[in-house]
Amino acid sequence: MNAPNEEKVKERPNLSILAMMSFILSFMVARTFTILSPTTTWTSGGYHIHHFWYGIAMLAIGGWLGISYQNDRIDRLAAILFGAGGGIIGDEAGLLLTLQDYWTGMTYTLIIIFLTLVSMLVLLFRYSRVMAAEFAELTRSRESIYVGIFLAVVSIAVILETESMIIIAVSGVLTAVSCLMILGYFIQRFRKKR
Repeated sequence: MNAPNEEKVKERPNLSILAMMSFILSFMVARTFTILSPTTTWTSGGYHIHHFWYGIAMLAIGGWLGISYQNDRIDRLAAILFGAGGGIIGDEAGLLLTLQDYWTGMTYTLIIIFLTLVSMLVLLFRYSRVMAAEFAELTRSRESIYVGIFLAVVSIAVILETESMIIIAVSGVLTAVSCLMILGYFIQRFRKKR
């Protein structure tokens, strides 16, 4: 019987990157098409059918394929459909939120926030072990005191200058992390002297 660490684990294709790339591409294609041909619409029965309906259909099909089959090719297709559907819906985020203004700047803000969060989560999950090892190494080095002090000063300055509770909460967490970094540095130094 094989030990758990000796079993070969089947690696899945990099589906999150594939979905994110298809999200970005479909958003860009939908936005470009709308800019170049703003009067092209599909009207049926007096109703203007917006393209976010196509996005919802693609999300549903991609999600269904992703949970229904165990096949690398179908997994890739599901990731592409899911990401493309999300990009098409994201293109009309302003229209969906304001119910009137397709061109609102809120669309770009939401897309940038979404892509930033997804990118950070993908990197965090993929490289969490490497990041933890590097963070542990940083806390043992002299640079950690400088990073900790810088982070503490900037975070406290932001807390003093804002009234937004969200920004205060995030800055408070960063202040706590920076204090832990500074404390960790001094604990490491104290242990070395003993």
